[in-house]
Amino acid sequence: MKDALTIHRALLERETLHEIVRLPAAIAHADELPRSLGLPAGRCLVTRVYACNDVHRGSRFLVGVIVPAGVRPPAERVRLAVGARLIRPARPDLVNTVTEYAAGLVCPLLLPESMPLLIDEETVGELPVDDVVYTATGEASTALGIRALDLFALSGAKPVDLSNGQMAGENAAESKAGGQAAEPRARGQIAEPRARGQAAEAKARGQAAESKARKQAGGQATGPVTGGRVPLAFLGTWHGHIR
Repeated sequence: MKDALTIHRALLERETLHEIVRLPAAIAHADELPRSLGLPAGRCLVTRVYACNDVHRGSRFLVGVIVPAGVRPPAERVRLAVGARLIRPARPDLVNTVTEYAAGLVCPLLLPESMPLLIDEETVGELPVDDVVYTATGEASTALGIRALDLFALSGAKPVDLSNGQMAGENAAESKAGGQAAEPRARGQIAEPRARGQAAEAKARGQAAESKARKQAGGQATGPVTGGRVPLAFLGTWHGHIR
């Protein structure tokens, strides 16, 4: 099964800045991340997994959907986005087998090629690209901290409009307040982003803002960029290097 160490090694190979955070208490589901980390639900992302039946061939496949913690996208919108005939939440044993992550703690990285991955356009638009977001790692005791831009690019998730239906979940209102298909992911690999030009432009803006903040602070390092929010005190942290 994949775990925090698997993710850490993959991100080190990509030279991507990230942090593995040891949680104060074990969690059973990624929806518990906001409470465990003391953060808004919009900063904690959950990968929902659904089982689908193909319209034309009748074959079955899984699809992942990245949403803020506590939010469940309208199943009909997901079904239409992937062109499925039927859709339902995937059984835990099926999630374990296909993703190699513990069900309920699926990370949106290192998912199999056969599994389409979607992300709500509204979630992408509302998060500053240099904000640090948190996801599950397949383990109950850790979380992955990574810049939103890097997570969106490396996951290969396809942005789709899932908000035209009513977003369900206790944190849907809080999250709301607070395109083209991605390149296919090779099995066990992190995907290359398709819209690299747009990502690079957004990243450059974030780096310029960070540089300005450092100059104002007298050349002192300001730490991870968190969109003006107070960063967490991380425990058991691993670091890579961002390009």
